Amino acid sequence: MQEGAIRYVTVHKSERRATDTALLPAVPSALRSVLDLVVSGEATSRAEIARRSGLARSTVGQQVDHLVGRGILQELGSSESVRGRPPRVLTLSPRAGTIAVADVDTLESRVAIADLTGRVIAQETVDIRVDAGPDAVLETVAGRLTSLLAAHERDPDRVREVVMGLPGPVDFQRGCPVQPTGMPGWDGYPVAEWLTRTFRAPAVVDNDSNLMALGEAGQDGMDTPLLCIKIATGIGAGVITTDGEVYRGADGAAGDIGHIPAVGGGDALCSCGNVGCVGAIASHRSILRGLGIPESTDDDPLHGVHVLAERVADNDPPAVRALRQAATEIGEIAAMLVYMFNPRTLVLGGPLSELRDDLLSGVRAAVYQRALPLATRKLTITTAQLGNGSGVHGGIALATRDVFSPEGIARMLVEDAAEAPAGGR
Repeated sequence: MQEGAIRYVTVHKSERRATDTALLPAVPSALRSVLDLVVSGEATSRAEIARRSGLARSTVGQQVDHLVGRGILQELGSSESVRGRPPRVLTLSPRAGTIAVADVDTLESRVAIADLTGRVIAQETVDIRVDAGPDAVLETVAGRLTSLLAAHERDPDRVREVVMGLPGPVDFQRGCPVQPTGMPGWDGYPVAEWLTRTFRAPAVVDNDSNLMALGEAGQDGMDTPLLCIKIATGIGAGVITTDGEVYRGADGAAGDIGHIPAVGGGDALCSCGNVGCVGAIASHRSILRGLGIPESTDDDPLHGVHVLAERVADNDPPAVRALRQAATEIGEIAAMLVYMFNPRTLVLGGPLSELRDDLLSGVRAAVYQRALPLATRKLTITTAQLGNGSGVHGGIALATRDVFSPEGIARMLVEDAAEAPAGGR
């Protein structure tokens, strides 16, 4: 066996997605270096890879040939006009694989497929409520994702990872929600296991606020540490550390801030059974309830979002007052979180973030009044750049990290070796 070559485990195609991670081969550091440089865009030719990595040209050639042969990279002729032999450009192959993402929210969900560079190929909105239960939601979402794969001629056997965000506490290691409010039937449901079985691919389940935070952290100007507060049916937060990792806490419960007592909470009953939680008086749902606006109708799942936006735009006094009161309560909680995490960026997301001026001004006023200058002098407070697409982009970011981790690369090579015909491609 050549030095730096990979010894493959034989995996039958029907079982390849269930490969035990202990059986995955070690990935040579040279191969990882080559792939990292191409994926990041730092190098697009064999010569550039050799120069940047310090690897011998022969080693680079061996690893590039291996990755091209497995359908992970492709080498194309350059369109640049040069004298002599035209340069060959290395990029990820369209055949390298697909990522599937579902951002499940209370009233509707967003599904998307992306290539391994993170480019969104297609996305759709799915009109199904989370309280329809896990079976109905998962079947509907999986059906839409499968349709997108077929419509865009993406090989379903090359789905590299499936990511799902859920609007409730999630045990990240087990891949299941834990005692979520307003989600009957979801407690302990093996969501990741269901997705793995359906798509025959690794699956990850996370809280929707974490995915929103990841999506926003990848945008220009969004410095880390980053704190993202999602104000929707409930209120949750996602924290991205300086090194770009999601802070989930010991058990995945970090960020469930909607149940922190609010300053003006009084005896408002929360869905958790306690009274005075900030989510009970400052969430989007609580504002709609206080104003007598239906959250959704048969014709419009986002009826409440649209009506509240119209009333605020028309400067309706009760609506504006309710929004400003909510912003103040959220700002009090945000100030406390700024003390705890000292973020460089605070992002407000969810339906209320679309009412930009009133929400931002209220939160900023509370944060700057409560927090000390050391914690706020370089703090940026803004709304989500990606709007309701933050969760999808966060899921894509999470999946691409996993796919190009040492374990992900090894899995990809093993799976592709199982698909390759005898004698190579």
